Amino acid sequence: MARYQLTLAYDGTDFFGSQRQANKRTVQGELEKALYTLGWSGHSVLMSGRTDTGVHATGQVAAVDLDWSHTDEDLIRALNAALPFDMAVHKVCMVNAAFHPRFDATSRCYCYRLFCQPLRDPIWERFAWRVSPAINSELLTEAAGLFLGTHDFSTFGSPTTPKGLTVRTVMNANWMQARDAKDEWHFEVRADAFLYRMVRRLVFVQVAVAQGKVSAEAVARSLVGQTSAGKRSEIPAGLAPAHGLTLVEVVYPNIESMGQ
Repeated sequence: MARYQLTLAYDGTDFFGSQRQANKRTVQGELEKALYTLGWSGHSVLMSGRTDTGVHATGQVAAVDLDWSHTDEDLIRALNAALPFDMAVHKVCMVNAAFHPRFDATSRCYCYRLFCQPLRDPIWERFAWRVSPAINSELLTEAAGLFLGTHDFSTFGSPTTPKGLTVRTVMNANWMQARDAKDEWHFEVRADAFLYRMVRRLVFVQVAVAQGKVSAEAVARSLVGQTSAGKRSEIPAGLAPAHGLTLVEVVYPNIESMGQ
């Protein structure tokens, strides 16, 4: 019996999130079904974190204890043969028995996609948020820079546990214009950890800044403790849609040597 780290990709459109739920189709549930076909006898795989209904992933991480006598490549092929079409395992590696994909992570990276267009685009809107009216790119960039560093992000999300802290450290937050589409933007954000729905909230507020609905100064005030009831009301309520968000990467320390 060995512990394996699995890197997963999925189109979140038809999943009710990543975490297993009774009578609902989830990423964890489908992964466990596939593992059962390989003789797995466990009760629950470990996940690096939860993604909401509709959120996608190219770098979700799971860990499972499995009695497997073949190669890692054979395990990838066997799992992908049993998984549904909108989900796949991209990488497998053996790690030590104490490895936990959530608690051992040192950072996570998300990407949010949006495009500015007045008319619906049924294909692209499966993976990106259609925003109208158009955004001011300079204001968008200015807003992203405000989140760098260690802040209390309580205005931008809720703790993942009942008594959890709301302080997080953001290492990278920037917008990139798609190379072949002037109206398409990608927001990449990396932090030590994220609050519940934090990335979608960050994107929503930045778009509000870029559309002139709230000032960057108001956003800055929300990050430095000036959060009285009156100050909080400066930041508009709302979340960017889930379908624009993708979990890209979860990083671990010395992961290559953990199986040695």
